[in-house]
Amino acid sequence: MARKNNIMINNLIDDERLDSNLLNDLSELADNLLLDKGIDEAEVSITFVENSKIKELNKIYREKDEITDVLSFPIDEELLGEVIISLPRAIEQAEDYGHSLRREVAFLMVHGLLHILGFNHKTDADKSEMREAEEVLLEKHGFTR
Repeated sequence: MARKNNIMINNLIDDERLDSNLLNDLSELADNLLLDKGIDEAEVSITFVENSKIKELNKIYREKDEITDVLSFPIDEELLGEVIISLPRAIEQAEDYGHSLRREVAFLMVHGLLHILGFNHKTDADKSEMREAEEVLLEKHGFTR
C-alpha cells in the first residue's frame, strides 16, 4: 500500500539494529497511526540519536538535565512534528522489559506521535487513555510484546 503521509526517518546512529526492514516497518506504522487518526497529508520526522544528544535537547527544551527515551515536538498541521528517540535508551528498556528492540522503538515512536496529536499523561485518566491508545495501535499493526 502506498503511503499517504510523508514519514521521514533520520538515523543519526551507526547501529546495525536499525536496519532498513525495521525503519520501513516504523515508517509504515507511523503512516498507519496517522491514517487511523484521520490524517492523510502530513509530514512527520522521526530521528534516532545518542544519549548525549537527547540529554542536550531535554535540557534545552524541557529544562531537565537528564537522558530521556523520547521527545516530541509538535509543529503545525502540515508538518505535524518531530519525534526524537534515544536508541541506547531504547536498547536498555527493551532488555529491562523483556521484549524486542523492534517493539520498544515502535512503542516510543507511537508515544511521541500521540503527544504530537495532543495526548498526554498528566493525570491518571490521561495516562490510562494514552496507554490504551498506544497498545491498541501497536497490537493492531503487529508490534506485540
